[in-house]
Amino acid sequence: MSVIRFGLSYWKKYIPLFLLSQICSLAAILCDLALPLFSAGIIDYVIACDPANPPAQTGNLFAFLYTGNYGAPGTWQLFAFAAIVFCGVLLARILLIYIKNVTFQWCGLQMENALREDTYVKLLELDGETLSHYNMGELLTAMNRDTIIFKDLFSRVVMNLFDSVCVIAISVIVLTSFDYKLLFLPVIIAPLFAVSLSLYLKKAHALFKEIRAGYSELNLAVQENIGAVRIVRSFAGEETEMRKFDAGNRKVQQLNDDQIKLTAKYNSVFTAFQQIGYVGTVIAATLLVLSGQIYLGALTAATTYVTKIISHITQISRSCFAMQNQLVSGGRLQRFLNETGRVPDYPSSLVPSRRPDIQLQDVGLVLGEKQVLSHICLNIPYGKKVGIMGGTGSGKSALVKSLSRIYDVTSGEILLDGKNIKEYSLDALRAEFSYVFQDVFLFSNTVDANIAFAQPECDEQTVLRAAETAQAARFIEHLESGYQTIVGERGLGLSGGQKQRVSIARALVKNAPVMILDDASSALDMATERRVLSSLKAEAPEQTLIIVAHRVSSVLDCDEILYLRDGEVLERGTARELIEQNGAFAAVYRMQTSDCQLDDSSYGKEEL
Repeated sequence: MSVIRFGLSYWKKYIPLFLLSQICSLAAILCDLALPLFSAGIIDYVIACDPANPPAQTGNLFAFLYTGNYGAPGTWQLFAFAAIVFCGVLLARILLIYIKNVTFQWCGLQMENALREDTYVKLLELDGETLSHYNMGELLTAMNRDTIIFKDLFSRVVMNLFDSVCVIAISVIVLTSFDYKLLFLPVIIAPLFAVSLSLYLKKAHALFKEIRAGYSELNLAVQENIGAVRIVRSFAGEETEMRKFDAGNRKVQQLNDDQIKLTAKYNSVFTAFQQIGYVGTVIAATLLVLSGQIYLGALTAATTYVTKIISHITQISRSCFAMQNQLVSGGRLQRFLNETGRVPDYPSSLVPSRRPDIQLQDVGLVLGEKQVLSHICLNIPYGKKVGIMGGTGSGKSALVKSLSRIYDVTSGEILLDGKNIKEYSLDALRAEFSYVFQDVFLFSNTVDANIAFAQPECDEQTVLRAAETAQAARFIEHLESGYQTIVGERGLGLSGGQKQRVSIARALVKNAPVMILDDASSALDMATERRVLSSLKAEAPEQTLIIVAHRVSSVLDCDEILYLRDGEVLERGTARELIEQNGAFAAVYRMQTSDCQLDDSSYGKEEL
């Protein structure tokens, strides 16, 4: 029931149109159920009528139409009048169904759109640690397939159930007006049908869970291969990936085959009930006609109503079957939209200054069960240049990500202008930082649109200046369409160094007071890296700059360098002080110096 309540929280926005649809639906049902009575009247009062001995008033609700002043029984005048009324009711039914379908489907599309928007917003709100509990296939399935399937519960199945209940109830009342004995078979069949339906739905729900999981796995396989197409080709792994995809595809196919077989099996049972009910009613109604208890027209109407009762009971079973799939999708959406991030956003009117001072006081961070940072203390007054080095897994990236609450520290506190960063809203806090990550992501858009991502309305001159500072202008100008060149997802078509420079230009356009380069020059040669860093410092000499790097050359002229090991600060000081300490930093310096890694005389001269 919680899934139903979750869906109603969206559907209730469209209550006025929903009521209009329900009214139109009910009116269309009344028109539809009136047609067999009109047909019965035409048979009794026109076709099979003896004008000398017309039938008396019967249980037909519209008998007054045939015994009034619209023509004598058994005449063409009465037939013409009855035919006109019949066609009028039929046209009214068609118009009402059209209005019902348009309004209901419109409501469904609005609900689907709202669900997809909320899912996307939640995707952007949640932190990386929370999202790591979902694979990409699950997220894609939730965004697309689940939203479409779940809205059908309210835009299609609910209406079908409403229609079926109304049809069954009204048909039972009308049959009773003919003769209560005509309800004998439907009453016997109903319990058998209910038992079969219960077994059917139990198996269907379990099967739809497996199908949904199968589609998620398939989406994940496709998404991974799109992102890793170059790796797959370089390792000649096409055949292996194809086998993996085929296995997932066959699994989904088999599950859908099982669904088809299950549906066919129970549809056969439901159809058998329907045929038994129809044939039995024809026999019962014929006996009642022969015994003079009902007229011939009532026989045709009774068989129609019994058929409608059985067919709508079948429709209820199909709707309940479809509902199992929709409830599974709705449950997944509900779980995702109710997900609480590990980095909550606290509403606040506080705004950091444009010259922020940063302090880390005994900061610790645990991710999962691993202690990533321990006892980190650091003062970064505005304008300071800080370098962070350390081996792989030493906690460098986790440290800089904690500054803007990409990760929330688990002990100690980080202060911005003397206030805990949790006292600021996430938007206000993150506006203070421009990040450039090692793993660069470029959108499927033009180069200039990627550079202007943080400020889409910025002028062309701002983009050009940022590209020049990031040493990206020359290679961009040599692209086929220059700044209007479309780069593929994740920067497909550009080299690693080119993507990193575009990413640096993107961070420059944001113009935040603190810039963080998280191993952002790893794909650059040393000469290009030096030019980039020199340009950054010349462009904004007072800007705080935090550089995470593996290469000593990246941090040599920083005001302070931290060398991390196992999440703790092992050494700190200027480059000269650390070299004189003859510790871990000095060892790295000597190794890179002896390998001539600090000699940039032959690098980057022809770099575009």
